[in-house]
Amino acid sequence: MNYAANSSICLERILESLDISGLTKRDATIFTRRLRTHFDALFEKYTQVYGHQYDCYFHLQKLIEILRDGVKKRKPALKKLDAERTKTPLWYRDESQVGMACYVDLMGPTLKDLHDKIPYYQALGVTYLHLMPLYDAPQGDSDGGYAVSDYRKVNPSLGTIKDLESLATALQKASIDLVLDFVFNHTSDEHAWAKAALAGNQQYQNYYYLFDDRSVPDQYEHTLREIFPQVRRGSFTYNETMDKWVWTTFNSFQWDLNYSNPEVFNAITSEMLFLANIGCAGLRLDALAFIWKAMGTNCENQENAHVLIQAFNTCLQIAAPSVVFKSEAIVHPDEVVKYIGKDECQLSYNPLLMALLWNSLATRKTRLLTRSMQKSFSISQDCAWVNYVRCHDDIGWTFDDAVAQELGINGHDHRFFLNQFYTGRFEGSFASGVPFAENPENGDCRVCGSLASLCGLESALNANDEKGIDDAIQRMLLLYGITFSIGGIPLLYSSDELAKLNDYDYLNDPIKLHDARWVNRIAVTNDDTDFALSAERSALTLQEDASLRVFRGLQHMINIRKTHAVFGNAQTHIEESGNDHCFAFSRKNSEGETLLVMCNFSEQVQIVDPQLVADRKWRDLLTDTSPAISEHGLSLKPFQQLWLSPTP
Repeated sequence: MNYAANSSICLERILESLDISGLTKRDATIFTRRLRTHFDALFEKYTQVYGHQYDCYFHLQKLIEILRDGVKKRKPALKKLDAERTKTPLWYRDESQVGMACYVDLMGPTLKDLHDKIPYYQALGVTYLHLMPLYDAPQGDSDGGYAVSDYRKVNPSLGTIKDLESLATALQKASIDLVLDFVFNHTSDEHAWAKAALAGNQQYQNYYYLFDDRSVPDQYEHTLREIFPQVRRGSFTYNETMDKWVWTTFNSFQWDLNYSNPEVFNAITSEMLFLANIGCAGLRLDALAFIWKAMGTNCENQENAHVLIQAFNTCLQIAAPSVVFKSEAIVHPDEVVKYIGKDECQLSYNPLLMALLWNSLATRKTRLLTRSMQKSFSISQDCAWVNYVRCHDDIGWTFDDAVAQELGINGHDHRFFLNQFYTGRFEGSFASGVPFAENPENGDCRVCGSLASLCGLESALNANDEKGIDDAIQRMLLLYGITFSIGGIPLLYSSDELAKLNDYDYLNDPIKLHDARWVNRIAVTNDDTDFALSAERSALTLQEDASLRVFRGLQHMINIRKTHAVFGNAQTHIEESGNDHCFAFSRKNSEGETLLVMCNFSEQVQIVDPQLVADRKWRDLLTDTSPAISEHGLSLKPFQQLWLSPTP
């Protein structure tokens, strides 16, 4: 297909009939220029997926009208931000960037209350606030808000859309970017589209995957994996009202959207631009690996999933170019990197780093971490990892079995060990985690728990073990120290910074009881934040003292990160430390600044390869001291990390 020629003809015809009289002269000029710049890419992606359908070009014209309306509704401050970030497109690679993710109700508890938390975020150093799903959702179980009933309505318990817009404006004035979830694989069964489908409207029934009997679903099921086997079996739910089977990958109340229908793509683009125009700088693409279905496959990571995300990205470049995508692909490492690109997702969670940091804490070995990062950490310099230690979700052990096999590690058996270790079932474990999605047939599971409880603070406090408490604090700071220094945007999960322990109250709530992830969805109160900002280390309980030490330790590392450009837009090289208990990497930027980071994952003193530090003098930025280096190498204390900068 001659995309260029066909694209040019199509664009001219669209522009001939497109009404832009509602735009200001300046907006019309900017919109038309961006449309001409990006239309070839949009045309290619859109027709690649929908070109075989008779009404493809009708829907393409409707899509351009949606983009025009998105520009029309964009506020002046956001248009200004578009212009600024078009000139500095790699803003997210800056050393100043530090993120935090939180649930509004667990830190507000309303959007209006979050205004009062802005000084707390600033004191900690946060420049990017990701608010977990806050949209209208079903009462009771809503998969933590990921079953969206209305993208344009805030859950009434949290506030209103006006409250969200007001908060976005306040955050922007405080130089804090707002990030929201873009839940685009499914809606709740209470969404207006689903309700219309339930009422028999054929147009909206085509928004979802509906089947008259089990014959087709059964064919799909042969190759699909179960996501929440402890809740229900299979990926389809029978709906009595319609007398049809509905594709429901995650929960029975979450209906998968049918992206083979171009009307769905257009409708979701309209919702995406609505969220962009609230004032967010980033959208987290939830469950992006699942958006395209193909018989005979596992319906994950299909080629058209990438094509559609690239098309969504192009729509943003035309209507809201300051907004970036953040990929949430908790899949095989080789598949994760496929979503990362300037034309797809500029940001991506780094689930491999997260999982292998925990692996190294459990095993006290860094071989798998080092080898995996050597293979998979490098990505386009136009993009950035979002490095995290914990999140609202469970921990899945998504390492590459082939890499593990090279090191003599059996992937299946090792995952079993990690699950046993972090759920406290392994003798000598320091962790207090909870199993999640335990498969009753094969015993497989994933792990939930707060940072502090998984790092051993809960068990140490229960035993009144002061050394155990010290070790737990060092583990927490070690994990976050790596995310602060290795390259990308470090993302704190709310409550981690205060070393909060597991919250077992979910066991008393029948709505949450079946979902162990609530154990690490922990409230942070005004008393907590006031304590962190003003408390003195005297007359404190052991738990309070641990909380303050973690908060101030993180704050210290963030402050150092922000004052050295090498933590920002610089290349990362994963080094061989010469010691299986230690992890090492170096950074170098275009100005010639360098950094060497070394980390000890064991409870014993370790020595690293002297070649790493030979022929130079070094200063540790964390302690502002010069480390002692002998002919045998550099000595690291238990759980110590060094951020070494060369000195003249």
